[in-house]
Amino acid sequence: MNRSTSHLLKSLYIISLSLLAALVLVCPAPAQSVASTEEQTGSIAGTVTDPNGGAVPGARVVLQGPTPHDSYTGLANDNGFFELRNLKSGVPFRVTVHAQGFADWTSAPIVLEAGQYKLLTDCTLPVEGVHTTVNVGYSAERVATEQVAAQEKQRVLGVFPNYYVNYDSDPAPMTAKLKFKLALKVAVDPVTILGIGFIAGLDQAGNTPDYQQGAKGYGQRFGAIAADGTTDILIGGAILPSLLHQDPRYFYQGKGTTRSRFFHAITYPFVCRGDNGQPQPNYSSLGGDLAASALENTYYPQSNRGAGLVFGHFALDTAERAVSSLAQEFLFRRLTKTKPSN
Repeated sequence: MNRSTSHLLKSLYIISLSLLAALVLVCPAPAQSVASTEEQTGSIAGTVTDPNGGAVPGARVVLQGPTPHDSYTGLANDNGFFELRNLKSGVPFRVTVHAQGFADWTSAPIVLEAGQYKLLTDCTLPVEGVHTTVNVGYSAERVATEQVAAQEKQRVLGVFPNYYVNYDSDPAPMTAKLKFKLALKVAVDPVTILGIGFIAGLDQAGNTPDYQQGAKGYGQRFGAIAADGTTDILIGGAILPSLLHQDPRYFYQGKGTTRSRFFHAITYPFVCRGDNGQPQPNYSSLGGDLAASALENTYYPQSNRGAGLVFGHFALDTAERAVSSLAQEFLFRRLTKTKPSN
């Protein structure tokens, strides 16, 4: 081989190596870019199930990332399976699953590595809580009506009306209608009328008030006593309690020391129970006694009228009410028939 031929081959060899080096430098760049793009994404998949392990088809799967552009939504297939692809690596995602009849399920934050395929194995939806509302109809008026109906059967020794005493531990407030009903019940009770006749006979024998003797005088005394009792019970037991929202009944205590029970009874003419359940000055009872005593001046004989008569009868009625309360607290409870239980 001569010198020129050797020089030509050497030149061709150098040119071939140069071309090969250029191809090596140019070609790897696209391959590296594709590999880098593939490594930067990942996938999340899972199967949506109910508490019994059954598939939940059609469940809505929402993937939420750090920005709105990183949010994805999909649906589980008929087998409850879902798959979310091409997700960024290195950023936190949360998966939330919604399905009708179930409570939502939300995953813990998920940060994918490049090329990672994350399979969720705990995507179980709890059954949605059932909220049941029960409306319990409580009518205070109905309860009060039942309690008053029971009181209207209370009689001392099974004979004498004892309607204005409450033995219930949880009494309902009386309506105005019940207050008038109870007052009229007492006023027209046969035993009440017989009692009026008996007292009129005693007044006839004692010649008081200053009516004449004989049948006419007895009728006048009977009418005066009936008017006294009726006006007292209507004003003090119905009209004023309705206007002032006070309860005209005596509330049996029955518990505690004898001293506390005595004080409870003796103060009843001055302290009553309001319709709100709180103690109040007994304006109804005191007003009823005072009004009935004042009205006596319109039908009593002239010799029995005057301020002394009014206030004397008022004091007597108040004292009688205190004595009656003591009897209710310590005696009549044991003698009262057909009484409601506490």
